[in-house]
Amino acid sequence: MWQGVIPAVTTKFNPDDSLDFKEMERCFHYLMDAGCDGLIACGSLGEGPLLSHAERIDVLKLTKQVTGNKPAIMTVAEAATRDACALAEKAAKAGADGLMVVPSTIYHTNHCETVATLRSIAAAGDLPIMIYSNRLAYRVDVTTDILEELADDARFVAVKESSDDIRRTTEIINRLGNRYDLFTGVDNLAFEALTAGAKGWVAGLVVAFPHETVAIYRLIQAGRYAEALDIYRWFRPLLDLDVSTYLVQNIKLVEALVIDSNDRVRAPRLPLDGALRARVEQIVNAALASRPVLPVLPALPVPN
Repeated sequence: MWQGVIPAVTTKFNPDDSLDFKEMERCFHYLMDAGCDGLIACGSLGEGPLLSHAERIDVLKLTKQVTGNKPAIMTVAEAATRDACALAEKAAKAGADGLMVVPSTIYHTNHCETVATLRSIAAAGDLPIMIYSNRLAYRVDVTTDILEELADDARFVAVKESSDDIRRTTEIINRLGNRYDLFTGVDNLAFEALTAGAKGWVAGLVVAFPHETVAIYRLIQAGRYAEALDIYRWFRPLLDLDVSTYLVQNIKLVEALVIDSNDRVRAPRLPLDGALRARVEQIVNAALASRPVLPVLPALPVPN
């Protein structure tokens, strides 16, 4: 069972645009040491679509080294199903513990095409899969009907629910019970989704604030909702930075300000400047000035 806080990590670059493995290793260890429950490589936040397949596999291998016995999950998000299947096969050979799969990019598939795409990738990789449902960013809605249709394949184990409709969490649970490990994928809906029954959080701002993210999750799981809500309300202005066209630049800048990393991105993206940069700096400074003291956290229950 996949559960808990599983960060979608950023990909770090050297000034010459090559991969900065040393900085990624430092940042990944920081997350795992803070109590995260796995890592997801090369997603949207990880600038996966701007990396070659070879680069993505290299990032995956590093991720796997850091996570140890916790899941190292590779994102598959390709325009062509053929390319997605090829990447899934490469990830399996490189030791991925699972895949997070975006049904399609560029072309917006219909119901039948979405099902066929997901089944093809599952067959190619033959790994546990987290289905990434994000109708806003990718214009493909993996509906509850589609999840029910795919439920006959045991390789589909989880759903990253990012429809931006909090009602979808309850709809999935009501229809399918615990068939899928249900994750929230929208940072500023995390408290709402986790208290409605989601078992995990694919988080973004966690890369700079892992202790606060883990605290919210574990307090909710322990039924200590008021304590979790206090931290969440403090965190909310930062979490809003995840829901933006500039989420990659936003979050990398937060990393630079909070954990002394850098905000280098791969073109065509450019680091934030001007008013956009000043706004993020103001939000971070305000958060750091009022950063809460975290309570002693309960341990996660051991899955049956």
